[in-house]
Amino acid sequence: MLARDDKTDIADNVDSIDEAISTRRSVRAFLPDPVDDETIKDLLRLASRAPSGTNMQPWKAYVTRGAVKDRIADSILNSGIRAEKIAWEEYKYYPDKFFEPYLGRRRTVGFALYEALGIERREVERMRAQHDRNFVFFDAPVGMIFTIDRRLNKGSWIDHGMFLQTLMVAARGRGLHTCPQAAFAPYHKQIRPVLNISDEEIVTCGMALGYEDTSKPENSFRTERAPLEDWVTFLG
Repeated sequence: MLARDDKTDIADNVDSIDEAISTRRSVRAFLPDPVDDETIKDLLRLASRAPSGTNMQPWKAYVTRGAVKDRIADSILNSGIRAEKIAWEEYKYYPDKFFEPYLGRRRTVGFALYEALGIERREVERMRAQHDRNFVFFDAPVGMIFTIDRRLNKGSWIDHGMFLQTLMVAARGRGLHTCPQAAFAPYHKQIRPVLNISDEEIVTCGMALGYEDTSKPENSFRTERAPLEDWVTFLG
């Protein structure tokens, strides 16, 4: 149980905690304003307090900026391998065939993003160009790549996900925004030599970190969440 003082401290901060959680979203356009090293280190230290079965802490992070971040983008964009053609060799993020309700949710968010950008449904090249902005971390000053040891099992992947969520919420508490990016995972062969990532590590995702560019239309839309009655069952 929490001591009385601990309860009071958390209650006093519940609004700011709720605000950080509820305003966390995937931002797809960032300002060039830098994020200092101490802030990044503080965020990663906080994120490392995420739940971890038997305290295994199954995460690794590679923080890139400047020329190194640009080298990641160049290695992917100059690979000649389109995102729709590349194989997900290390792990599969999505099912082979989408089905409801997941297909409908996926389509809704995709259409909303392209509508905000003024991209019509048959403008394939503009869609590809927007997707390629993943690889420049949407112009964020900080681009992170995360990995997990391939010898670990599914429980550690859950822990890894909670680490990422904790990092993103901590960033919001400091006025920063993020975008978690699975798009990097299938390009592990291009990323490994740039960051000297060992073969024992699976590239799970990237993440853009910085300050939101509120002038950009891609940051204007908001995703919705299904109502509780769609997915919660109360018993007893």
